[in-house]
Amino acid sequence: MKEIPIGIQSFPALIKGNFVYLDKTDMIYRLANRKACYFLSRPRRFGKSLTISTLKAYFDGHKELFTGTNIAKLETKWEKYPVLYFDFNSAKYDSMKNFREELGSQLEDYESDYGIETKGALSNRFKRLVNTIAKQTGKEVVVLVDEYDKPLLNNMDNENLKEKIRTELKAFYGVLKTCDDNIKMAFITGVTKFSKVSLFSDVNNLTDISQERQFSTLCGITEQEIHEQLDYYVQEMADSNGISKEDCYKELKRWYEGYHFSKDAVDIYNPFGLMKALYSKDFNEFWFESGTPTFLVKEIRKHNMNLSDLDNVRRTEQQLAKIDNFSDDPVPLLFQSGYLTIKGFDPILKRYSLGMPNKEIGEAFPKFILNFNFPKTNGGDFDITNFIEDVLNGDIDGFMKRLTALLADNSYEIVGEAEKYFQNVFYLIFKLLGFYTEVERRTSDGRMDAVVKTPQYVYVFEFKVDKSAKDALAQINSKEYAIPFSVDGRKLYKVGVSFASGTRKIAEWVKE
Repeated sequence: MKEIPIGIQSFPALIKGNFVYLDKTDMIYRLANRKACYFLSRPRRFGKSLTISTLKAYFDGHKELFTGTNIAKLETKWEKYPVLYFDFNSAKYDSMKNFREELGSQLEDYESDYGIETKGALSNRFKRLVNTIAKQTGKEVVVLVDEYDKPLLNNMDNENLKEKIRTELKAFYGVLKTCDDNIKMAFITGVTKFSKVSLFSDVNNLTDISQERQFSTLCGITEQEIHEQLDYYVQEMADSNGISKEDCYKELKRWYEGYHFSKDAVDIYNPFGLMKALYSKDFNEFWFESGTPTFLVKEIRKHNMNLSDLDNVRRTEQQLAKIDNFSDDPVPLLFQSGYLTIKGFDPILKRYSLGMPNKEIGEAFPKFILNFNFPKTNGGDFDITNFIEDVLNGDIDGFMKRLTALLADNSYEIVGEAEKYFQNVFYLIFKLLGFYTEVERRTSDGRMDAVVKTPQYVYVFEFKVDKSAKDALAQINSKEYAIPFSVDGRKLYKVGVSFASGTRKIAEWVKE
């Protein structure tokens, strides 16, 4: 049997190493046989680099690598073209000097191959390179760019450096337009589209295929591909865990599926998470633990986002497609990074519904946010399991004492509205506890701040900032927030909580 590939991004290495390869070459053929400049946005570790590597092998004319693949049935010429492959994955880009040296080094390798003098600005060198290669070879040049946005994402906290790099890259990518006659195809990948307007504004022939249905399965794995090509490994995993193959499929789906990159696309599995699960024969947060950037949490904090929205975000088609709106809305960034995905689409309102795609993200992302803000939730008295026991046992006083100590013991700068901050803390805690939680549930006479349900208890919370806990409890009663649960059968607790904005602590609570 072929080996499960983990982290292998080279198409030749996959084929020569006898690894499992899920054939996407029919789409590669479709892309490659059209003179165009393509852009593809996908989350990290979703197969972008493998796609670039496959394109390179095709344009390098390596017919032998494609034996038995879909493209072998389609291609008859196997013509070789000169390829310029720029990889932004490896370097840190923590200064303009490092950025220019890294990109300059990649240009220099090609300049040496074609006997071209190394001089001038990066964009001028790129332009001279394309035109000289086309003249020397008599063929159009193929340009492949992997992770174009890495230098920008690495400097999300350094606006000055980010803008300098953006300016340099804009001139560099402008060559794709000025040298269009000598370029057969360009293919650019990245995680985000946030700088498309400013970086590629001169490239008016750029085709964004990120949300095109015909290419929605180019990166990632479909249900059909798993059943047809990975069934043996699913059976092995099922046997290792002492469950049926059918139950193993269900768990894999619950953990790693759920991604949609267009409004009518099929479900996509996270390829890294799925392959790592099949390789290790275990269910875990493999993709998330492989590197979630802290700037995402900083963006959420900066925009004072209501975290309960992560379960049901609504954005119009225009809002979601807007490229440079991360300055006032982090949702497109979360979507493109893979932490939110399309759940539905209203064709009348042209509005998407978005949410967290699967169990891995639904459990790992709230935990990451909480631990980022409150590192001590990792252990000791503040370990999540202690909170779970309190809530399951109906010990609301124990839970509130523990939460009060947690907030008092961690230094945290509240950004924006204090009440929303405290709501977010409660949401994260209860989300991690695994309980059913609603924040700001609407009623006929207002909105209750939070409802939490366990197998034996229902908790209705009302929060007040700089007012008494009794005022909060009085609002629950006067607005009759508890009425919908009066015939529920579970024991009901009404809890009023008071926060002090000056001390940023829980001042008091009362229960009924």
